[in-house]
Amino acid sequence: MRAKIVAGNWKMNNDLAMTQSLITELKKQSQTSNAEVMIAPSFTNLWPAFEALKNHKIEVVAQNMHQKASGAYTGEVSAEMLKSIGVNTVILGHSERREYFDETNALLAEKVDAALKNGMRVIFCFGEVLDDRKSGWAESVVKTQLKESLFHLDKSAFENIILAYEPVWAIGTGETATPEQAQEIHKHVRNVLTEKYDDELAESVSILYGGSVKPGNAKEIFSKPDVDGGLIGGASLNASDFYAIVNAI
Repeated sequence: MRAKIVAGNWKMNNDLAMTQSLITELKKQSQTSNAEVMIAPSFTNLWPAFEALKNHKIEVVAQNMHQKASGAYTGEVSAEMLKSIGVNTVILGHSERREYFDETNALLAEKVDAALKNGMRVIFCFGEVLDDRKSGWAESVVKTQLKESLFHLDKSAFENIILAYEPVWAIGTGETATPEQAQEIHKHVRNVLTEKYDDELAESVSILYGGSVKPGNAKEIFSKPDVDGGLIGGASLNASDFYAIVNAI
């Protein structure tokens, strides 16, 4: 049975006081689903969040990390540093990291290796932009992203990898991705994993959907057979909305 997961990516939002307030509100919410629940605060708030949630089932995860263990990389954070404060999962390859910070598939392969070497779980993001979608290249782009960043790994490594599909073209563009379009790509990803590895692996990997999930559309999206949860952006900044999405699984 694949794990059901809802992860809130807070991006560059919330100072310390706001982080503490949101966590307090999250702890008041009740959960009716069996999903794993994660939140990804900013780097400065990872430790306070971890401390505040020590005895709670919400896992604190990181939004990014550097591929090197240490060195002259001003402003960066390593896997070892994250592990040292109790953070054991990291989001890699988010569309905003690819677009604004020029993260390539090859660089992400290095980051994935560094995370796995340190015993971390990876939420690996991938997805096509609007031009790719309109040109009919979506499936090809997604396959290339997975191939160049993950397909050097042994099958066993995927025990620590969660995939997250982001239809970049449907985020802030005025375009809308339907649950059927999400299912289409998620199914395609399983087929690609079967081609490279086998059916057993393809059916065991959790694939999250990251295309503007909200309380109003979560249930329909999560009802699709190959969608195992969500990577939630804006809606994760409101405790009630976030838990409405968690409970939609």
